Amino acid sequence: MIAEITTWIEQNFNISPDFQTRLFYTLVVIILIVLLRIISSAILHRRIDDTASLFRWRKNTSYVFWAVGIFLVSMIWLRGASSLATYLGLVSAALVIALQDPISNLVAWIFIISRRPFEIEDRIQIGNDAGDVVDIRFFQFSLNEIGNWVDADQSTGRVLHIPNKKVFNENVANFTQGFDFLWNEIPVVVTFESDWRKGKELLLKIAEHNSAAQSAAARASGAPNRYLIYYKNLTPIVYTKVVDHGIMLTIRYLSAPQQRRGSEEAIWEEILDTFDGDPTLEFAYPTQRIYYNPAEGPQASQPGSAPEMGVKLDE
Repeated sequence: MIAEITTWIEQNFNISPDFQTRLFYTLVVIILIVLLRIISSAILHRRIDDTASLFRWRKNTSYVFWAVGIFLVSMIWLRGASSLATYLGLVSAALVIALQDPISNLVAWIFIISRRPFEIEDRIQIGNDAGDVVDIRFFQFSLNEIGNWVDADQSTGRVLHIPNKKVFNENVANFTQGFDFLWNEIPVVVTFESDWRKGKELLLKIAEHNSAAQSAAARASGAPNRYLIYYKNLTPIVYTKVVDHGIMLTIRYLSAPQQRRGSEEAIWEEILDTFDGDPTLEFAYPTQRIYYNPAEGPQASQPGSAPEMGVKLDE
């Protein structure tokens, strides 16, 4: 029966029996890989409750199955080649010319998987694009975009699909790998007449309430880090600086990357409540002063001098 079918296909479609055999085995391998992938996904779904871990396991098993499938199919079609090295050389040269970008992306994928400049759930910035890594595939990785028209590094709702080869051409900044926390700064400007020393003490207490210094210290005292990153002081600090319209008190504190906007909001609300109930503290802002020359100029103090009318605007 099988011989008759093979003969009929050869006579009607001009396909040799050897080619038919290889095509049949290729279809069998593909079907087996798909079935194994479905079964493994079902088993992982039953045994793993954590969504992030389940996602990673499914991706990794998928890579393994398809790698095995590609290897088996290659063995089927390369069987009987007179010179395997020559054949592979010709195929490689053709692929380099015709598939330069896909090959670059595939090599970059190997680099991402092996060197791990970022992993799934990391917050990164590559070039002008920033976001949380939600998927890493053979030819591209995906980001849940942050920033852009949205303030304070919050999600825009868009998913960016970026070619893997950009890791070779663009700077990659990882927000969460290494230290796991960010230094954030909030400038608060008070008037020259305010009690800035008191304000500095109050701001430091507010920053201590909302800082992630304890979590950072616990993380730093744990397992050794992948990078040589060391901070001697993790507690918040308030810096003093004189600007043109007042005294700037800059709060510097630690925050988790995904909580930067929430911590900043909490700090500002405490600052507003504190300053509202304290008459010795007043916010400063750029102002304009009108200078009336007859009343304030040097000639105004001399007797018998005629007043000179004029207005001078100082900023």
